[in-house]
Amino acid sequence: MRFHNLDDWLRWQESLHPSEIELGLERVRTVLERLSLARPDFIVVTVAGTNGKGSSVAILESILQAAGYHVGTFTSPHLLRYNERIRVAGEPVTDAELCTAFGRIDSARGDISLTYFEFGALAAIDCLQRRGVEVAVLEVGLGGRLDAVNVLDADVALITPVDVDHVAWLGSDREIIGVEKAGIMRAGRPVVISDPQPPQSVLQHADELGAPLALAGRDYRYEVQGVQWRWVAGEQSRNALPLPALRGDFQLANAAAVLMVLAWLGERFPVSQQAVRSGLLAVQLPGRFQVLPGRPMQILDVAHNPHSARALAQTLAHQPCPGRTLAVLGMLDDKDIVASVASLRTLVDDWYLASLDVPRGVTAARLREALGGEGQCFVSVHAARTAALSVMSEDDRLVIFGSFYTVAAALG
Repeated sequence: MRFHNLDDWLRWQESLHPSEIELGLERVRTVLERLSLARPDFIVVTVAGTNGKGSSVAILESILQAAGYHVGTFTSPHLLRYNERIRVAGEPVTDAELCTAFGRIDSARGDISLTYFEFGALAAIDCLQRRGVEVAVLEVGLGGRLDAVNVLDADVALITPVDVDHVAWLGSDREIIGVEKAGIMRAGRPVVISDPQPPQSVLQHADELGAPLALAGRDYRYEVQGVQWRWVAGEQSRNALPLPALRGDFQLANAAAVLMVLAWLGERFPVSQQAVRSGLLAVQLPGRFQVLPGRPMQILDVAHNPHSARALAQTLAHQPCPGRTLAVLGMLDDKDIVASVASLRTLVDDWYLASLDVPRGVTAARLREALGGEGQCFVSVHAARTAALSVMSEDDRLVIFGSFYTVAAALG
């Protein structure tokens, strides 16, 4: 084996391929076939979209586990440890499992160059197969059609809300981006679309493939009933459901789509009402309107594009605090900073702007320009957070957002 330490493997992978991102499936497919993993034993649920992917994966994982099934997931990026990307039975795989998987992939690839993400996707398939999972829930990293995750055929596809992000790779409008997201569909296999206004390109692709389609608001819906909610799809319904443990009104849309996925899987993987209830109450996902214990309130959110920032703003507006709202912001340079902060301008009283010392990290000075000269600049998330907390009362709240790196710095 080339390395016996996970950090060494990851450092090597970062420099192996000429570019950080190279979309396409041929190289990954060839290696997968050499590993005899092109047709694994598990059922595949593939999740694509701009926002809501991670939450949807977590909710589906939690409910299936509550129902007693052996579930594995692949998500990205991670917050604190690379191992978070691959989970089996709710727990990250070990360093040893990852190193062994990387060794097998390295041996099988020959002279084929793979990106960091492609190594991870192949390792996930390898680990989940060897751990004997029954269902694998796989989150697309970028786009869908040419993403490494799409090397496996989805038994059920889930497409969450589509918005403009990763313009350099996916295009600059929702219709073009929709083509990429729709690429995870397979002919004759069911698709759930949780976007209330999906791009026409997504619907058209489903029609061309003859893929059975469940569309939010048309084929399934949900109704809030006080502190509970109800899900309906044709003659099927689930009543008196608890609100998901993940905070934010938008999580109901994610949960409703997950229940539709479960309906498609129901013949092979039936799920009881109690399992749904238990899964909704148990689901956890760091960095999605995560409230830290103690006062003043500190909220961590990975919102990093206009759509997710609007969702964050909506949740903040629905949960007002008696004091001021301060924000620590750190972002990457391929994001639309101006549009991402627009929905939060009226909610935030003071901005604490943090430079991110990572690839593509934006300086605090540039963030201040995007805010029209508002805010104080700091060299790091830690420095910005410390300064904000020093002037806060117990009735105030601090929102730390803008990137996975920003939230990771706050959690680390």
